[in-house]
Amino acid sequence: MSSGSKNSPPESGRFQQRQRTRANIIAATMELLRSGVTPSMADIAAATGVARRTLYLHFPTLEQLLIDAQLGLLSGSAVDSAIERADPGGDAESRVIAMIDALCATAEETLPLGRSLIRLTVESGRSREPAVPVRGYRRIAWIEKAVAPLRERLGKHSFEQLVSALATVIGWEALIVLQDVRGLSIGQQLETTRWAARAIIRAALRESTPQARAARK
Repeated sequence: MSSGSKNSPPESGRFQQRQRTRANIIAATMELLRSGVTPSMADIAAATGVARRTLYLHFPTLEQLLIDAQLGLLSGSAVDSAIERADPGGDAESRVIAMIDALCATAEETLPLGRSLIRLTVESGRSREPAVPVRGYRRIAWIEKAVAPLRERLGKHSFEQLVSALATVIGWEALIVLQDVRGLSIGQQLETTRWAARAIIRAALRESTPQARAARK
């Protein structure tokens, strides 16, 4: 999810390991929820083989962990499937639009949980390493998957910049702005998010041409 440039988090074995650990914790919690259990931190530690202290490093409260896992249950497989069905080849724009459509299809159900997760992660502060995101890793993984066909064309820095730019217009934070600040309906939110994502992708592609690169030198 990252690059070593000044504009994105550092790519390191430690960072990647933290991301894997976080994903494994969420996956184990989702499985416990699927089985009808509302797990405790001790239950999740036992299911993952991770020390409780490590759990709290990633998720300061049980509530935050359960909300993140519930969001995964509500939207995870649907978004992955939508990206794969949209275009198995190189049409990144179609893949991103399909991802947005899948996310907006569950927005009414997931947004209240998203608001709660934002509140909890903001209240928990940033005492942890700044380079380790406190939420949104799932969203970044979906965006990276959707725009993967552009990775070689854009190069490492521009690809990471594209992912970061799309992350600003896709997700709960953006939907909250469109709903609370702009007063848009779900349909209007979808239309606006699609428009913004297309504009960002097309701008990245324009800047990747040899002529645009030469003009920046």
